Amino acid sequence: MTWAKDWVRSSPGTHIWLLVIGITSLVIAAASEGLGQFLVHRTSSNIHELNEHPLPSLLISGFWIERPESFLLYAVMFELLHANVERWTGTARWLLTVGGAHIAATLASQELVLLAIEGHRLPRSMTHVVDIGVSYGLAAAAGVLTYRLRLPWRYGYLAGVLVFFGVPLLTGASFTDFGHAIALVMGFAAWPLTPAAAEELPPEDGPGPADRAAGPPPEQRPESPQER
Repeated sequence: MTWAKDWVRSSPGTHIWLLVIGITSLVIAAASEGLGQFLVHRTSSNIHELNEHPLPSLLISGFWIERPESFLLYAVMFELLHANVERWTGTARWLLTVGGAHIAATLASQELVLLAIEGHRLPRSMTHVVDIGVSYGLAAAAGVLTYRLRLPWRYGYLAGVLVFFGVPLLTGASFTDFGHAIALVMGFAAWPLTPAAAEELPPEDGPGPADRAAGPPPEQRPESPQER
């Protein structure tokens, strides 16, 4: 299975991330109901955990999923979205995009929850809401992948992505739907980090239009030995 090894080696970040999620999913599946609930709350990036453990909660929440039985679905999504984006843009730029989107979407969505609590539109128990998962990173990868597709397929893909994330946002949106929208927009905004952007940049060197119109410079006679 040489092709499978080459595929994994070409997107190491994606598969390391997926491996960690697989391990944490096994932990949740093997834990008792009480321990499982403790783990998903303790690793959430909700308001309470962000206040108590801001950095760990932002990072750790991206390595857990609430329902272990959904792991296979997430594995397929990782291969379709994350692996293709990482192979295309490189591991560093992929990680910068999806990691930044995960953090920004988490903070923005929880700020929305806080405002709703302060406005008495949500109960205070929402400060402990379960907020774990990898969907914000997937939404960002979905946005970046738009630039990977050629026309006219790009338009069909873009329409599908906008419908998938836009319909929940416009029909009784939750804080998670709001976070998905933020992450998707950040994926779209990552165009300058893609190879497609580099291909469209004008060359920095070479003669300009005026130089080409003027023609080559006149030849100069070699300097004689007597001249200084």
